[in-house]
Amino acid sequence: MRDMPTTAPADAPAPGRRAGRRPWSRRLTTWIGLAMVAGGLGMLGYVGWQFWGTNWTSQRAQAEVTGELQRQWERGGEQLAPKYLPEGSASALIRIPKFGDDYVVPVLEGMSDEVLSSGYGHFRDTADPGEVGNYALAAHRVTHGEPLRRMPELRPGDEVIVETAEATFTYELDTDPNELVIPFTGVWVLDDVPRNPDGGVQPAQEAGQRLITLTTCSELFHTDDRMIAFGHLVDRQPKT
Repeated sequence: MRDMPTTAPADAPAPGRRAGRRPWSRRLTTWIGLAMVAGGLGMLGYVGWQFWGTNWTSQRAQAEVTGELQRQWERGGEQLAPKYLPEGSASALIRIPKFGDDYVVPVLEGMSDEVLSSGYGHFRDTADPGEVGNYALAAHRVTHGEPLRRMPELRPGDEVIVETAEATFTYELDTDPNELVIPFTGVWVLDDVPRNPDGGVQPAQEAGQRLITLTTCSELFHTDDRMIAFGHLVDRQPKT
């Protein structure tokens, strides 16, 4: 009788381990790798939604709000001034000829995330359109419809047209937005006649003006700084 081998073949499983089973550490590494891949795909999906998905939904919302506001004006009847409207209500339409003939974005009262995803937000403690004081607005520069993505292209002399239920107001910009970037805490730009504490760009320091202020993010990606442009009223056309 031939002697039985006394050593296991080189490819035989080690004692105590089933054949065909991978070591626990290899299985853990595989699962960690799969989790990292899934996390990366999820992050890419989130970024894609922020940069493209929110624009699509917000542009639809802006179009719906614009259409409803125009129909409301056409129906006539008593129209409340913006200061008397509830938070989130549409109060005006903005046109900026520099941005094209089809540029029309609604203004809503307040500064909530929901408001800014549907158009411009109006700082409620500032003047209404055409009033003495400062009609101060803010809008996204990136994501959520990007109403002010092209803000850096604006220059002194460019027009901002504000249509309300009672009139159309034309403002003319006095400052270059690229020349005034401030921290988000710079609330002086919301004053009736904003005075720059650093002595830089500011409106003419004269009482009784009818001003407009546009505010947006200074960078396309996340930033706490704000780009600012000031202008003044040059024309008012009442609606019949």
